Amino acid sequence: MVRLSITDFRCYRFQRLETDERPVVITGPNGAGKTNLLEAVSFLVPGRGLRGASLASVARRAPDDADTAPERSWAVAGVLKTGDGIVEIGTGRDSTAGGRERRLVQIDGRRVRSQTALASVVSAVWLTPQMDRLFLEGAAARRRFLDRLVFGFDPEHAGRVAAYDHALRERARLLRDSTAGRTADSAWLSALEETMAAKGVAVAAARRDLAMRLAEFCGEIKAPFPAAEVRANGAVETWLDDGPALAAEDKLRAALAASRREDAERGGAAVGPHRGDLTVRNMASGLPAADCSTGEQKALLISILLANARLQAAERRATPLLLFDEVAAHLDAARRAALFAEIRTLGAQAWLTGTDRAVFETLRDHAQFVDVERGVATLIA
Repeated sequence: MVRLSITDFRCYRFQRLETDERPVVITGPNGAGKTNLLEAVSFLVPGRGLRGASLASVARRAPDDADTAPERSWAVAGVLKTGDGIVEIGTGRDSTAGGRERRLVQIDGRRVRSQTALASVVSAVWLTPQMDRLFLEGAAARRRFLDRLVFGFDPEHAGRVAAYDHALRERARLLRDSTAGRTADSAWLSALEETMAAKGVAVAAARRDLAMRLAEFCGEIKAPFPAAEVRANGAVETWLDDGPALAAEDKLRAALAASRREDAERGGAAVGPHRGDLTVRNMASGLPAADCSTGEQKALLISILLANARLQAAERRATPLLLFDEVAAHLDAARRAALFAEIRTLGAQAWLTGTDRAVFETLRDHAQFVDVERGVATLIA
């Protein structure tokens, strides 16, 4: 990315940064707006950004705004160098949507119907302090993490996930109604289960296939970062291991039909890709990621993201934007140097934040530095 412009986003009234393709190091005190800058960049790809925020919540609010003040619109725009030349993209909240969450997206000045189109121009992955417990918390966060990696290769994956989740919720509603004395429409249930089978197997297959491709590149990561063994696990993934996708669809459809009574009692569905997980193991120690130290868990996450960037470079001839929030301060000197060296080798534009500029000293001649103070970002080198 060679230009970032943001308007009325979080703490920024208006900000423009002219950059080149080198890493961007953003430093400043806590609360100055460093992470907000990374979040703005993350809205240039499909989804809800690195915080998973609603469109309304990222709009800037002035200190003297009353609670009843109308919500501002906001905008984020970027100019990117791609293999096809310069592309301008922009996104923001539609202020004419009557209070609904609707996002506007433009590519080269033309409005496009879906934010999914952004993925054809740029992809991004991120690591934030909130992800430090990824291996310790529930599987849902790990599924979202894996889905984010899949999006970088297959933009349509987001639509399949959304369609599956919608059918899952509608089926749960019908089953819940049946326990309240209302008769469920069996034909509608069957139609929803048909959708869940088709979309669900496609979702699980995409996760499984990426994990398998990623595993090869994860195994090539050199010390001081640990090589990671990654695998997408679940009932549907096992069926795909054992046979073709159509057979897995038949099994999922049959399992859903057979479990209607139990699912009505407990809610949700006992089987499906929403029950899957991403499992990670440290190949050097043999330990599951959850049993590794906090430092090793973060190192494993970095290994996976670096391997993902390598895989994108190999398969798409482009690397994703790497958004690393407060990552360098929690690495020892050897791993910090290795991370910076890998970023340079990849030729990736990484956006890195930190409170201490000295932590990034080895990048001094290989990056551009931005100072942030009270919602104002200044390019200093």
